[in-house]
Amino acid sequence: MFEDLSRYLSSTSNQELVLTQLLQHVYLSLLPLVIGLALAIPLGWLAHRHRAASGIVFGFSNAIYTVPSLALFVVIPVVLGTQILDSVNVVVALTVYTTALLVRPVCDALDAVPFHVVAAATAMGYRPLRRFVTVELPLSVPVLSAGVRVASVSNISLVSVGALIGTGGLGVLFTSGFQISYTAPIVVGIVLTLVLALVVDMVLVGLRRALTPWLRAGGTT
Repeated sequence: MFEDLSRYLSSTSNQELVLTQLLQHVYLSLLPLVIGLALAIPLGWLAHRHRAASGIVFGFSNAIYTVPSLALFVVIPVVLGTQILDSVNVVVALTVYTTALLVRPVCDALDAVPFHVVAAATAMGYRPLRRFVTVELPLSVPVLSAGVRVASVSNISLVSVGALIGTGGLGVLFTSGFQISYTAPIVVGIVLTLVLALVVDMVLVGLRRALTPWLRAGGTT
């Protein structure tokens, strides 16, 4: 096993392949996370402010998330008119999944903001948009960050599925390894996927800490 790994990684072409697919995996998993979060925030706010709409928003997001990822990867090229091997298909599919996954956490995070803080900001003359951006959204970060961390891990794992239809990412190492019955690229792909998920999670934890200095100071929201 270790000899196979050493032999596989000693090849310059294999090193370039692994690095290329790793960078592609990062791109395909993190870009949808950013876009999905940006889309989920207004939808979560809508569900938070208008309870009548929350059932529709949550029901629609739950229905989308139940669609198998492989099926969505195949359907999106038909809808968008793109080539089936185009990486934009994976980006769009994972953006849809991320948005559906984060809508409820956004709503829950906004629900967790103390009412008296929102009322105080309103009494100070904050208009709704300014109050949301400068008060409610920052105070929702501790709760929202948990959902973002789950979504990041979900995206990193789902990108590998895209390799079954020929898109890039570390899943390429899985499929190529299975096709030639060679375990070295499979092991490398699995290890790098786990390491990538761990590194991204650590970055998100650090980002949460940077955005919530009052928690480090021992304060409360």
